[in-house]
Amino acid sequence: MRYLVTGAAGFIGYHVCAELLRTGHDVVGVDSMNGYYRVDLKEERVSLLDSAVMDLGCPPGRWTFKRLEIEDRAALAGAFDAGPVDRVIHLAAQAGVRYSITNPHSYASSNLEGFLNVLEACRNRSVPHLAFASSSSVYGMNRKVPFSERDPVDHPVSLYAATKRANELMAHTYSHLYGMPATAMRFFTVYGPYGRPDMAYFKFADAIMTGREIEIYNSGDLLRDFTYIDDVVTAIIMLANRPPEGDPSFDPDSHSPDRSSAPFRIYNIGNSRPERLEDFIRILEDSLGTKAIKKYLPMQPGDVYMTAADTGALERDFGWRPSTRLAEGIARFTDWYKERKPWLQ
Repeated sequence: MRYLVTGAAGFIGYHVCAELLRTGHDVVGVDSMNGYYRVDLKEERVSLLDSAVMDLGCPPGRWTFKRLEIEDRAALAGAFDAGPVDRVIHLAAQAGVRYSITNPHSYASSNLEGFLNVLEACRNRSVPHLAFASSSSVYGMNRKVPFSERDPVDHPVSLYAATKRANELMAHTYSHLYGMPATAMRFFTVYGPYGRPDMAYFKFADAIMTGREIEIYNSGDLLRDFTYIDDVVTAIIMLANRPPEGDPSFDPDSHSPDRSSAPFRIYNIGNSRPERLEDFIRILEDSLGTKAIKKYLPMQPGDVYMTAADTGALERDFGWRPSTRLAEGIARFTDWYKERKPWLQ
């Protein structure tokens, strides 16, 4: 099949594209290469995908990369019009919870206007399925754990979370109005090699290996559902390859936000085993072979105390279960990190 992947130079996007190419699919990658974090890392991911195509002996056109902003409606339309698209995996977004507090307009531009452009492009070309990134942050002030797709998500605590919830509502509207199949994927703290330098585990590794102190919020009393990248990629591709159908028995009075009479679904993608931040740091220290210098700070605005995924729906409908233990996943990350330490400095 032919996939269009937005955010192709990003952490998750890179790994998704690599797996699609490895399994013989055609991929159009789209990314703006913005400077939210190190552009040279994004450039390297694209270079690795270029090399993978050559190493696999893929025919011309198997991999195409287009540098553009999804806010640019005409440019995005050009990427769609380069050939028929069987699946869209939309991973491009302005990321970051704390960054949304100081730079709110970038979230409206990319996560709202840009997402609307993706929806319109899919609608106008009758794309058979749009699978798009949402976030565990949509659960906001929810205290019932683990978080289920059936839970109400009416109290976000960051603008980033609000834009991700808005994406889910926008996609449902298009599914209802135009019969456009769409699946929202709520990611829970994804980590692994070639990850994002703005993520806590990456920043911790940098600080630990350079003898700088790490900032630990809420005195380390936070729980996160760390999910290894390979497990996430498997789930994304499984979901993308099965467009949802409308549920003819759906009752809007039943308050089941994960289902609809429209061809729309929501799935959590997480590890289902939240880890205490202090324990996570200890595993990271052991894997790096160096102790951290710790600075304890209070809870930060926009943060949530716990993320914990109920992945029962994904297991029920697709047979998916995460298979990577935290210590194993951290070891894979630190092996990659230590090998590339001079580059990271």
